[in-house]
Amino acid sequence: MRAAVMVEVGKPLEIREIELDEPMPREVVVKVKASGLCHSDLHTMNTDFGWPLPLVLGHEVAGVVESTGADVTGVKAGDHVVANLISSCGACADCVLGVPTNCANPGAIRRGPNERPRYSLDGKTVTQIGDIGGFAEKILVHERNLVPVDKALPFDRAALLGCGVITGVGAVKNAARVKFGDTVAVIGCGGVGLNVVQGAAISGASHVIAIDLQPAKLELARTFGATEVVNPAEEADLADRVREIVGKGGVDYAFEVVGLPQTVRQATDITGRGGSTYVVGKMKPGTGAALTADDLLRGNKKLSGVFMGATVAEIDIPLYARLYRQGRLNLDDLVSETITLDQVNDGYAKLGKGETARSVVVFD
Repeated sequence: MRAAVMVEVGKPLEIREIELDEPMPREVVVKVKASGLCHSDLHTMNTDFGWPLPLVLGHEVAGVVESTGADVTGVKAGDHVVANLISSCGACADCVLGVPTNCANPGAIRRGPNERPRYSLDGKTVTQIGDIGGFAEKILVHERNLVPVDKALPFDRAALLGCGVITGVGAVKNAARVKFGDTVAVIGCGGVGLNVVQGAAISGASHVIAIDLQPAKLELARTFGATEVVNPAEEADLADRVREIVGKGGVDYAFEVVGLPQTVRQATDITGRGGSTYVVGKMKPGTGAALTADDLLRGNKKLSGVFMGATVAEIDIPLYARLYRQGRLNLDDLVSETITLDQVNDGYAKLGKGETARSVVVFD
């Protein structure tokens, strides 16, 4: 099958013919219909996070189940599915408690080193990012990496439920648990940030302040429910502007969705006393953010990272699909363009320049 393969950090993806193995017990072959371009994969293309190469990127996937191995019970041929990026064993204490993002043994659902690889190229193992590897005509995954969805969902919309939506909306719903009337600020209004914005709006936040350097992203944030927009380049002091908007010392919840030390610091600065700052953006390995005791202790502030929106995919993905069908969750405006697999590098070039919320590779 054809796939977009990363062969070297800092280099464009290469469209190559790779081998797909037969499904083993509890594994599923999915014919990919749509695969979204996520900013975290762009980071992976340009930063060495330790992924073994060659590597197939792409983890926002929607498609149709083509075949299954033995003992598969969660899906069947013909089902429409969304890839679940949160690999989990299903048996450890955190999985049993319903916190699969904290799974102690996600590798339990991967093939062992002495087993045939799921993907191969010229006899060498090809790694699937996030156990998905979705920039390919088909994927071969464990059934726990799939969630069935309503067949009425367009594939290019459904694909976004697998990462951008669950990460952004989930940070609001599952981690912060924003309540009606709370105040929220979101730093970074790309694909994930826009979902934080609409998650806060759905929760009934009284102020949803979108913060970004790009005017076009700020205007798009209004479409997703931002009540105010702020460009930090136009403000003498971002924290003062936020305090002016909310009429107190800062917001109840600030979400950092960029992944830079300076924006983490900004997020804590605009958080009010007793409030919470959530770091959603993916940062480079070893990166730190300088904070003082006053930032946290004297302000009684809380600082937390959020992985994948603290999502339980089997619950949250069907919920968000239902909200979309009801017209209460905006997926349509997230899709900036649909492209072919051969255009994937052009799509990432646009994403890197901030020209798109999401490009989506579509397959026939």
